[in-house]
Amino acid sequence: MDESLNTEAADAYLNEMGITSPLQPKENSSNGNSVADYDKVPDPEDEGDDVEAFAKFMRSTKAPPRDVETANSPDGLVGAQLFQDVGCAICHVTTMTTMHTGTTINGGQFKIPEALADKTFHPFSDFLLHNLGTGDGIVQNGGPSSRNKIRTAPLWGLRTRTRLMHDGASVTITDALLRHAGEAAYVIDNYRALTTAQKNQLLTFLKSL
Repeated sequence: MDESLNTEAADAYLNEMGITSPLQPKENSSNGNSVADYDKVPDPEDEGDDVEAFAKFMRSTKAPPRDVETANSPDGLVGAQLFQDVGCAICHVTTMTTMHTGTTINGGQFKIPEALADKTFHPFSDFLLHNLGTGDGIVQNGGPSSRNKIRTAPLWGLRTRTRLMHDGASVTITDALLRHAGEAAYVIDNYRALTTAQKNQLLTFLKSL
């Protein structure tokens, strides 16, 4: 698990902040163009200490608990069903279960330990890359075709956030919803077709996360 988090931290440093490290020593391009003329700092830019500190920070965090009272309110329960009906849960997957002990992933490089196996959790994410029409040209861990894609943000802890979407440019849940386009366009069409009362019920559910 530690190595997995270190790798994730290094990936974030490179793909979100443009900082190379021993685990990710090669600089990204800018839409296929080298950045060597603008970045004169020798690689790796971080010797690994910052990446390790970030991994330690991630180990110390966890998703906050649900607001159970709001979730179980009449509007919250209807909103949960609307979340499914509209299509939000296609990408913001409600429930996942980890693989069995000993299952190998990443081409056999990592074996699922007992501590992580067969655990059911509720991330409200598929953790996959999608084109929502808000991409910023930063190549993700998926090759050049991923440059305008973003990873589905887990919605657990949504009610605690003041900035939403991958760029933090949305300040309300409704604003974030309406920015979804591309692959999510038909889902937002479904959302727009809801009545005002139904939209408020969906918001009640989302504010329970």
